[in-house]
Amino acid sequence: MKKALLMLAEGFEEVEALTVVDYLRRKDIACDICSITDEKKVEGAHRIVVEADKLLKDISNKDYDGIILPGGLPGATNLRDDDRVIELIKEFNKSEKLIAAICAAPIVLERAKVIAGKDITSYPGTENELTSGNYKEDLVVRDGHIITARGPAVAVYFALEIVSYFVGKDIREDLEKEILLDMVENKVKK
Repeated sequence: MKKALLMLAEGFEEVEALTVVDYLRRKDIACDICSITDEKKVEGAHRIVVEADKLLKDISNKDYDGIILPGGLPGATNLRDDDRVIELIKEFNKSEKLIAAICAAPIVLERAKVIAGKDITSYPGTENELTSGNYKEDLVVRDGHIITARGPAVAVYFALEIVSYFVGKDIREDLEKEILLDMVENKVKK
């Protein structure tokens, strides 16, 4: 079974975090929520409090197949400014394990120096901080073991891309049907 680690800092974007955890767990991909604070309860950007499964001080990259960073402000800057998070991302990168960041969170990847020459995207306005990557305006961008996405409205597609990365396109398509995405997309196109 694949196992992912989702990082939470004060001010995280709730929909980006919880959509990913929900969809991974639906497809039997273990996903631990990890607080970078000394408390398991972490408050999001919109005052929703989430209780983490783990604390950063107890984490080893050896236990996980990927790391996921939700955006939100000041959540993304809190992740970026934590040296432990940066070191953990560097470890995941050395092993070419999944590194996924949405919204403003790609700024963390820039500081960790893991996106040089990679195709990436982010929330509009943060691209000026992402000088080492090849910036795209696509909703979700996957380049090797790195997945980035624009923001809250694409959290579903970000999560689906992570599911696809871990367990393949067929399982992703099953999940799309389970969540009625095909029905929604057909209605939106009309």
